[in-house]
Amino acid sequence: MLFTIIIFIIVLAILVLAHEIGHYLTALKFGCKVEEFGIGFPPRIKKWKSKKSGIDYSLNWIPLGGFVKIKGEDGESREDPDSFGSKPVWQRAIILSAGVLMNIVLAVILLSIGFGFGLPTALPDDLSKLGQAKVREAQTQIYLVSENSAAARAGIQIGDVILSIDGQEFDDLVEIQNYLASQENQEVNLLISRAGSETEVLVTPEYWEEIKQAGIGVGLVRTGLVSYPWYLSLFKGLEATWTLLVTILVAFYTIIKNLIIGLPTGVEVAGPVGIAVLTGQVARMGFVYILQFTALLSINLAIINFIPFPALDGGRVLFLIIEKIRRRPVNQKIENLVHNMGFLLLMALIIFITYRDVIKWGGGLWQRIIG
Repeated sequence: MLFTIIIFIIVLAILVLAHEIGHYLTALKFGCKVEEFGIGFPPRIKKWKSKKSGIDYSLNWIPLGGFVKIKGEDGESREDPDSFGSKPVWQRAIILSAGVLMNIVLAVILLSIGFGFGLPTALPDDLSKLGQAKVREAQTQIYLVSENSAAARAGIQIGDVILSIDGQEFDDLVEIQNYLASQENQEVNLLISRAGSETEVLVTPEYWEEIKQAGIGVGLVRTGLVSYPWYLSLFKGLEATWTLLVTILVAFYTIIKNLIIGLPTGVEVAGPVGIAVLTGQVARMGFVYILQFTALLSINLAIINFIPFPALDGGRVLFLIIEKIRRRPVNQKIENLVHNMGFLLLMALIIFITYRDVIKWGGGLWQRIIG
């Protein structure tokens, strides 16, 4: 229990701190006065001032990230040369965007480290395509469970690992499909692994018109922990980050498009409670899974933060674009009002999602978090 809570706090702290360090470093680079850099959120435990830079550094009680306070970030002191508001639009845009960039850099670092140890990866049919990679703990995993299928009725879930079928172990997906097809309308015993525990599931293969043979209605993939030599792990980290970035961007585009045209989004949004549940599940799977999960969250945070919505970094950059077009700043009172309204809307959304997560997990919420 304590371990899961600590991991959850560390993951969130790393994500937010990386983001704030981006703002901090670029603000200093462009000559803005950084008034305070805090680890955690107030109330304060301790505060001290750097004699060299004059920056206040603080350690705070709420260990969920950190913050950076830049002079003039809310539009005040525009006439002072060390104020954020006095800097050219392009410099302010870089400072605002640097947090997002740091979250992308963090993902590259985490995935590169992960590929050094070995990250869970979908395996090709021909392992020689992986080049100098080493593969261990290869397994057959379920990535899709069709609605109203035999598998769905039997309680099989996405992420389950098939260890054996009727006591037989299979290393080839085609062999599994052929065996299930041969057992049409006959009950088979699947030994599956779920979140570190093994369980037996009885399921009866049924004829599927789509594939012209019997099956249980699941999508299968061979996965394993894939590691690379140190001189290739950085490249693989970059490659994986780019792939995830593009995939998530496409997913966000699809969700927004479906919302606009009134189609179902087909996705579940998790709030702090949902992330805590997922963190608990990932923590029980091992260190490399935590690295991969944190990298995925970091990319999501970067994309969400750059959406042009008030109170987010993307919303503030949007006001800079408007300022550049108009050739004069937007009235600061109006901008602050818009951002405050955006912040309230975001808080309301978080509260709603958190409420929905609590209802979804019900009385088993705490047990799901702590395992």
